Amino acid sequence: MRVIRGLHNLQTSHRGCVATIGNFDGVHRGHQAILQQCREHATRLQVPLTVVVFEPQPREFFAGEQAPPRLTRLREKVSLLRRHGVDQVLCLPFNEALRSLTGREFIGQVLLDGLGIRHLVVGDDFRFGCDRRGDFALLQSAGRERGFSVEHTRSFNVDDERVSSTRVRTLLASGNFSAAARLLGRPYSLDGRVVRDQQLGRTIGAPTANLPLLPRPLALRGVFAVVAERDNGVRYPGVANVGFRPTVGGTTRPTLEVHLFDFNGDLYGQRMTVYSCARLRGEVKFDDFAALKAQIARDQTCARRYLSDAAIDHNDALPLASAPLGREAAGSDSSSFDSFSAGSAADANDG
Repeated sequence: MRVIRGLHNLQTSHRGCVATIGNFDGVHRGHQAILQQCREHATRLQVPLTVVVFEPQPREFFAGEQAPPRLTRLREKVSLLRRHGVDQVLCLPFNEALRSLTGREFIGQVLLDGLGIRHLVVGDDFRFGCDRRGDFALLQSAGRERGFSVEHTRSFNVDDERVSSTRVRTLLASGNFSAAARLLGRPYSLDGRVVRDQQLGRTIGAPTANLPLLPRPLALRGVFAVVAERDNGVRYPGVANVGFRPTVGGTTRPTLEVHLFDFNGDLYGQRMTVYSCARLRGEVKFDDFAALKAQIARDQTCARRYLSDAAIDHNDALPLASAPLGREAAGSDSSSFDSFSAGSAADANDG
Protein backbone atom coordinates (compact mmCIF):
# COMPACT_ATOMS: atom_id res chain seq x y z
CA MET A 1 0.00 0.00 0.00
CA ARG A 2 1.20 3.50 -0.84
CA VAL A 3 1.00 6.39 1.63
CA ILE A 4 1.06 9.77 -0.10
CA ARG A 5 1.69 12.76 2.15
CA GLY A 6 0.35 15.92 0.58
CA LEU A 7 -0.91 16.84 -2.88
CA HIS A 8 2.61 17.76 -3.98
CA ASN A 9 3.66 14.09 -3.74
CA LEU A 10 0.92 12.80 -6.04
CA GLN A 11 2.29 11.23 -9.21
CA THR A 12 0.70 10.14 -12.46
CA SER A 13 0.64 6.55 -11.24
CA HIS A 14 -1.60 7.56 -8.33
CA ARG A 15 -4.32 8.98 -10.57
CA GLY A 16 -7.48 7.21 -11.67
CA CYS A 17 -9.09 5.62 -8.62
CA VAL A 18 -12.15 4.94 -6.52
CA ALA A 19 -11.94 7.17 -3.46
CA THR A 20 -13.57 7.85 -0.13
CA ILE A 21 -12.90 10.67 2.33
CA GLY A 22 -13.10 10.78 6.11
CA ASN A 23 -11.44 10.57 9.50
CA PHE A 24 -11.67 6.77 9.64
CA ASP A 25 -10.79 7.01 13.31
CA GLY A 26 -10.71 3.48 14.68
CA VAL A 27 -11.40 1.87 11.27
CA HIS A 28 -14.46 0.27 12.89
CA ARG A 29 -16.97 -2.05 11.21
CA GLY A 30 -18.88 0.90 9.74
CA HIS A 31 -15.68 2.08 8.09
CA GLN A 32 -14.94 -1.46 6.97
CA ALA A 33 -18.34 -1.62 5.26
CA ILE A 34 -17.50 1.60 3.38
CA LEU A 35 -14.17 0.13 2.29
CA GLN A 36 -15.92 -3.00 1.03
CA GLN A 37 -18.37 -0.81 -0.88
CA CYS A 38 -15.43 1.03 -2.47
CA ARG A 39 -13.60 -2.20 -3.18
CA GLU A 40 -16.53 -3.49 -5.25
CA HIS A 41 -16.28 -0.45 -7.53
CA ALA A 42 -12.47 -0.49 -7.64
CA THR A 43 -12.55 -4.13 -8.74
CA ARG A 44 -15.20 -3.41 -11.36
CA LEU A 45 -13.25 -0.45 -12.76
CA GLN A 46 -9.85 -2.12 -12.23
CA VAL A 47 -8.43 0.93 -10.46
CA PRO A 48 -6.86 1.47 -7.01
CA LEU A 49 -8.92 2.08 -3.87
CA THR A 50 -7.83 5.38 -2.28
CA VAL A 51 -8.71 6.74 1.16
CA VAL A 52 -8.26 10.48 1.78
CA VAL A 53 -7.57 11.38 5.42
CA PHE A 54 -6.45 14.56 7.17
CA GLU A 55 -3.72 15.23 9.71
CA PRO A 56 -4.62 16.68 12.11
CA GLN A 57 -8.26 15.64 11.92
CA PRO A 58 -10.51 18.64 11.19
CA ARG A 59 -12.10 18.62 14.66
CA GLU A 60 -8.61 18.72 16.22
CA PHE A 61 -7.68 21.69 14.05
CA PHE A 62 -10.73 23.68 15.10
CA ALA A 63 -11.31 22.49 18.67
CA GLY A 64 -7.83 21.62 19.92
CA GLU A 65 -7.96 20.01 23.38
CA GLN A 66 -11.76 19.96 23.22
CA ALA A 67 -11.71 17.57 20.26
CA PRO A 68 -12.86 13.99 20.90
CA PRO A 69 -10.08 11.55 21.87
CA ARG A 70 -8.56 9.60 19.01
CA LEU A 71 -9.10 5.89 18.80
CA THR A 72 -6.13 5.34 16.50
CA ARG A 73 -2.97 7.22 15.73
CA LEU A 74 -2.11 7.77 12.07
CA ARG A 75 0.35 4.86 12.04
CA GLU A 76 -2.26 2.47 13.44
CA LYS A 77 -4.93 3.82 11.10
CA VAL A 78 -2.75 3.24 8.04
CA SER A 79 -1.98 -0.30 9.19
CA LEU A 80 -5.69 -1.08 9.62
CA LEU A 81 -6.58 0.44 6.25
CA ARG A 82 -3.92 -1.74 4.64
CA ARG A 83 -5.39 -4.78 6.37
CA HIS A 84 -8.79 -4.00 4.86
CA GLY A 85 -7.62 -3.81 1.28
CA VAL A 86 -6.83 -0.12 0.69
CA ASP A 87 -4.32 0.44 -2.12
CA GLN A 88 -3.28 3.99 -1.30
CA VAL A 89 -3.83 6.60 1.41
CA LEU A 90 -3.64 10.29 0.61
CA CYS A 91 -2.88 12.13 3.86
CA LEU A 92 -3.56 15.84 3.52
CA PRO A 93 -2.26 18.35 6.09
CA PHE A 94 -5.33 20.11 7.45
CA ASN A 95 -4.17 23.72 7.65
CA GLU A 96 -5.34 27.22 6.73
CA ALA A 97 -4.57 26.67 3.06
CA LEU A 98 -6.70 23.54 2.87
CA ARG A 99 -9.57 24.85 5.00
CA SER A 100 -9.72 28.01 2.84
CA LEU A 101 -10.49 26.08 -0.34
CA THR A 102 -14.04 26.45 -1.60
CA GLY A 103 -15.99 23.30 -2.32
CA ARG A 104 -15.32 23.56 -6.05
CA GLU A 105 -11.63 24.28 -5.45
CA PHE A 106 -11.38 21.16 -3.28
CA ILE A 107 -13.04 19.09 -5.99
CA GLY A 108 -10.76 20.52 -8.66
CA GLN A 109 -7.44 20.45 -6.83
CA VAL A 110 -7.80 17.27 -4.77
CA LEU A 111 -10.28 14.98 -6.50
CA LEU A 112 -9.77 15.85 -10.18
CA ASP A 113 -6.32 17.37 -10.75
CA GLY A 114 -4.82 15.40 -7.85
CA LEU A 115 -6.44 11.96 -7.86
CA GLY A 116 -8.31 11.87 -11.15
CA ILE A 117 -11.14 10.02 -9.44
CA ARG A 118 -13.48 7.71 -11.33
CA HIS A 119 -15.94 7.07 -8.49
CA LEU A 120 -16.42 8.67 -5.05
CA VAL A 121 -18.13 7.18 -1.99
CA VAL A 122 -19.07 9.57 0.84
CA GLY A 123 -21.93 10.05 3.28
CA ASP A 124 -24.90 11.98 1.97
CA ASP A 125 -24.34 14.41 4.87
CA PHE A 126 -20.69 14.95 3.91
CA ARG A 127 -19.66 18.64 4.10
CA PHE A 128 -16.39 20.11 2.88
CA GLY A 129 -14.70 23.28 1.71
CA CYS A 130 -14.59 26.75 3.24
CA ASP A 131 -17.42 27.19 5.77
CA ARG A 132 -18.52 23.60 4.95
CA ARG A 133 -20.55 24.83 1.98
CA GLY A 134 -19.61 21.90 -0.22
CA ASP A 135 -22.10 19.03 0.01
CA PHE A 136 -23.26 15.84 -1.66
CA ALA A 137 -25.35 17.75 -4.22
CA LEU A 138 -22.29 19.77 -5.30
CA LEU A 139 -20.29 16.57 -5.74
CA GLN A 140 -23.05 15.07 -7.88
CA SER A 141 -23.22 18.20 -10.02
CA ALA A 142 -19.44 18.27 -10.48
CA GLY A 143 -19.46 14.57 -11.29
CA ARG A 144 -21.98 15.06 -14.09
CA GLU A 145 -19.85 17.89 -15.46
CA ARG A 146 -16.45 16.23 -15.13
CA GLY A 147 -17.20 12.55 -15.67
CA PHE A 148 -17.02 10.86 -12.27
CA SER A 149 -19.80 9.16 -10.32
CA VAL A 150 -20.78 9.74 -6.69
CA GLU A 151 -22.45 7.32 -4.31
CA HIS A 152 -23.48 7.70 -0.67
CA THR A 153 -22.25 5.28 1.97
CA ARG A 154 -24.39 2.41 3.19
CA SER A 155 -25.38 2.55 6.83
CA PHE A 156 -23.95 -0.18 9.05
CA ASN A 157 -25.79 -0.98 12.27
CA VAL A 158 -25.12 -3.17 15.27
CA ASP A 159 -28.01 -3.72 17.69
CA ASP A 160 -30.17 -1.44 15.54
CA GLU A 161 -27.81 1.51 16.04
CA ARG A 162 -25.33 3.04 13.61
CA VAL A 163 -21.71 2.17 14.30
CA SER A 164 -19.64 5.31 14.88
CA SER A 165 -16.36 6.36 16.45
CA THR A 166 -18.31 8.30 19.07
CA ARG A 167 -20.22 5.18 20.07
CA VAL A 168 -16.95 3.25 20.41
CA ARG A 169 -15.46 6.01 22.61
CA THR A 170 -18.49 5.92 24.88
CA LEU A 171 -18.22 2.16 25.34
CA LEU A 172 -14.48 2.34 26.07
CA ALA A 173 -14.98 5.11 28.62
CA SER A 174 -17.66 3.06 30.37
CA GLY A 175 -15.42 -0.03 30.55
CA ASN A 176 -17.49 -2.09 28.10
CA PHE A 177 -14.61 -3.55 26.11
CA SER A 178 -16.67 -6.48 24.90
CA ALA A 179 -19.23 -4.28 23.13
CA ALA A 180 -16.50 -1.96 21.82
CA ALA A 181 -14.77 -4.95 20.21
CA ARG A 182 -18.03 -5.91 18.49
CA LEU A 183 -18.19 -2.47 16.89
CA LEU A 184 -14.51 -2.38 15.98
CA GLY A 185 -14.36 -5.95 14.70
CA ARG A 186 -11.34 -6.52 16.97
CA PRO A 187 -10.30 -5.86 20.58
CA TYR A 188 -9.30 -2.26 21.24
CA SER A 189 -5.57 -1.81 21.77
CA LEU A 190 -2.80 0.71 22.26
CA ASP A 191 0.68 0.11 20.95
CA GLY A 192 4.10 1.69 20.89
CA ARG A 193 7.79 1.20 21.50
CA VAL A 194 9.06 0.65 25.03
CA VAL A 195 11.29 3.48 26.29
CA ARG A 196 13.40 4.06 29.40
CA ASP A 197 11.72 6.12 32.09
CA GLN A 198 12.02 6.90 35.82
CA GLN A 199 12.06 3.18 36.72
CA LEU A 200 10.17 3.87 39.94
CA GLY A 201 8.20 0.65 39.55
CA ARG A 202 11.36 -1.36 40.16
CA THR A 203 11.65 0.10 43.65
CA ILE A 204 8.30 -1.41 44.68
CA GLY A 205 8.59 -4.72 42.87
CA ALA A 206 6.40 -3.72 39.95
CA PRO A 207 8.66 -2.83 37.00
CA THR A 208 6.79 -1.38 34.05
CA ALA A 209 7.25 -1.20 30.31
CA ASN A 210 6.57 2.43 29.41
CA LEU A 211 5.07 3.41 26.07
CA PRO A 212 4.71 7.17 25.41
CA LEU A 213 1.41 8.28 23.89
CA LEU A 214 0.58 11.29 21.75
CA PRO A 215 -0.12 14.54 23.66
CA ARG A 216 -3.82 14.43 22.79
CA PRO A 217 -7.02 13.63 24.73
CA LEU A 218 -7.15 9.96 25.72
CA ALA A 219 -9.86 7.49 24.76
CA LEU A 220 -8.79 5.50 27.84
CA ARG A 221 -7.52 6.78 31.16
CA GLY A 222 -7.08 4.87 34.39
CA VAL A 223 -5.93 1.42 35.52
CA PHE A 224 -6.78 -1.75 33.61
CA ALA A 225 -6.29 -5.50 33.57
CA VAL A 226 -4.52 -6.07 30.26
CA VAL A 227 -2.99 -8.59 27.93
CA ALA A 228 0.22 -7.41 26.28
CA GLU A 229 1.56 -8.87 23.04
CA ARG A 230 5.13 -8.58 21.84
CA ASP A 231 6.12 -8.48 18.17
CA ASN A 232 6.87 -12.21 18.30
CA GLY A 233 3.20 -12.91 19.10
CA VAL A 234 3.79 -14.02 22.70
CA ARG A 235 1.16 -12.68 25.10
CA TYR A 236 1.42 -11.86 28.81
CA PRO A 237 -1.22 -10.95 31.41
CA GLY A 238 -0.64 -7.76 33.33
CA VAL A 239 -1.94 -4.50 34.73
CA ALA A 240 -1.53 -1.07 33.14
CA ASN A 241 -1.98 2.60 33.93
CA VAL A 242 -2.88 5.07 31.19
CA GLY A 243 -2.48 8.70 32.18
CA PHE A 244 -0.20 11.36 33.60
CA ARG A 245 1.16 9.83 36.87
CA PRO A 246 -0.04 12.63 39.20
CA THR A 247 1.32 11.05 42.42
CA VAL A 248 4.97 11.03 41.27
CA GLY A 249 5.20 14.56 39.91
CA GLY A 250 2.99 14.19 36.88
CA THR A 251 3.80 14.52 33.19
CA THR A 252 2.52 16.73 30.40
CA ARG A 253 2.54 13.84 27.96
CA PRO A 254 0.44 10.74 28.71
CA THR A 255 2.14 7.40 29.17
CA LEU A 256 1.02 3.78 29.02
CA GLU A 257 2.77 1.90 31.87
CA VAL A 258 2.43 -1.89 31.73
CA HIS A 259 3.47 -4.35 34.43
CA LEU A 260 3.69 -7.89 33.04
CA PHE A 261 3.02 -10.59 35.60
CA ASP A 262 5.90 -13.00 36.29
CA PHE A 263 8.02 -11.62 33.44
CA ASN A 264 11.77 -11.12 33.57
CA GLY A 265 13.54 -9.64 30.58
CA ASP A 266 14.61 -6.54 28.71
CA LEU A 267 11.86 -4.93 26.62
CA TYR A 268 13.53 -1.61 25.83
CA GLY A 269 13.21 -0.66 22.19
CA GLN A 270 10.66 -3.37 21.42
CA ARG A 271 7.17 -2.72 20.08
CA MET A 272 4.25 -3.91 22.16
CA THR A 273 0.49 -4.05 21.66
CA VAL A 274 -1.60 -3.73 24.82
CA TYR A 275 -5.22 -4.92 24.96
CA SER A 276 -7.35 -3.45 27.75
CA CYS A 277 -9.56 -6.26 29.06
CA ALA A 278 -11.19 -4.79 32.18
CA ARG A 279 -11.27 -1.38 33.85
CA LEU A 280 -10.17 -1.39 37.50
CA ARG A 281 -10.35 2.28 38.50
CA GLY A 282 -9.63 5.84 37.43
CA GLU A 283 -6.28 7.57 37.75
CA VAL A 284 -5.86 9.05 41.24
CA LYS A 285 -3.38 11.37 42.92
CA PHE A 286 -2.48 9.69 46.21
CA ASP A 287 -1.27 11.50 49.32
CA ASP A 288 2.11 9.78 49.28
CA PHE A 289 4.14 7.08 47.58
CA ALA A 290 3.25 4.53 50.25
CA ALA A 291 -0.46 4.89 49.50
CA LEU A 292 0.27 4.51 45.79
CA LYS A 293 2.32 1.37 46.49
CA ALA A 294 -0.53 -0.18 48.50
CA GLN A 295 -3.06 0.59 45.76
CA ILE A 296 -0.78 -0.89 43.09
CA ALA A 297 -0.66 -4.12 45.07
CA ARG A 298 -4.48 -4.19 45.19
CA ASP A 299 -4.63 -3.48 41.46
CA GLN A 300 -2.30 -6.38 40.74
CA THR A 301 -4.37 -8.74 42.87
CA CYS A 302 -7.59 -7.68 41.15
CA ALA A 303 -6.09 -8.01 37.67
CA ARG A 304 -4.50 -11.39 38.43
CA ARG A 305 -7.80 -12.71 39.75
CA TYR A 306 -9.66 -11.56 36.66
CA LEU A 307 -7.11 -12.89 34.19
CA SER A 308 -6.16 -16.08 36.05
CA ASP A 309 -8.65 -18.36 34.29
CA ALA A 310 -8.38 -16.69 30.88
CA ALA A 311 -6.62 -18.29 27.94
CA ILE A 312 -4.36 -15.62 26.44
CA ASP A 313 -2.54 -17.58 23.77
CA HIS A 314 -2.24 -15.82 20.42
CA ASN A 315 -5.17 -17.67 18.85
CA ASP A 316 -7.56 -17.44 21.78
CA ALA A 317 -10.19 -14.79 22.37
CA LEU A 318 -9.32 -12.16 24.95
CA PRO A 319 -11.30 -11.94 28.23
CA LEU A 320 -13.05 -8.64 27.53
CA ALA A 321 -15.25 -7.28 30.33
CA SER A 322 -18.58 -5.58 29.71
CA ALA A 323 -18.32 -3.33 32.79
CA PRO A 324 -15.66 -2.06 35.24
CA LEU A 325 -14.56 -4.59 37.85
CA GLY A 326 -15.07 -2.07 40.66
CA ARG A 327 -14.00 1.36 41.87
CA GLU A 328 -11.37 0.40 44.38
CA ALA A 329 -9.77 3.80 44.97
CA ALA A 330 -11.66 6.52 46.77
CA GLY A 331 -11.61 9.79 44.93
CA SER A 332 -11.36 8.18 41.52
CA ASP A 333 -11.64 10.70 38.73
CA SER A 334 -13.20 8.12 36.41
CA SER A 335 -16.73 9.47 36.72
CA SER A 336 -15.82 12.90 35.41
CA PHE A 337 -13.71 11.43 32.62
CA ASP A 338 -16.42 8.98 31.61
CA SER A 339 -19.07 11.67 31.45
CA PHE A 340 -16.84 13.84 29.28
CA SER A 341 -16.17 11.02 26.85
CA ALA A 342 -19.75 9.85 26.69
CA GLY A 343 -20.91 13.38 25.99
CA SER A 344 -18.58 13.97 23.08
CA ALA A 345 -20.49 15.05 20.01
CA ALA A 346 -20.46 12.90 16.90
CA ASP A 347 -17.38 13.22 14.72
CA ALA A 348 -17.46 15.61 11.85
CA ASN A 349 -17.23 13.46 8.73
CA ASP A 350 -16.90 10.33 10.82
CA GLY A 351 -16.90 8.13 7.73
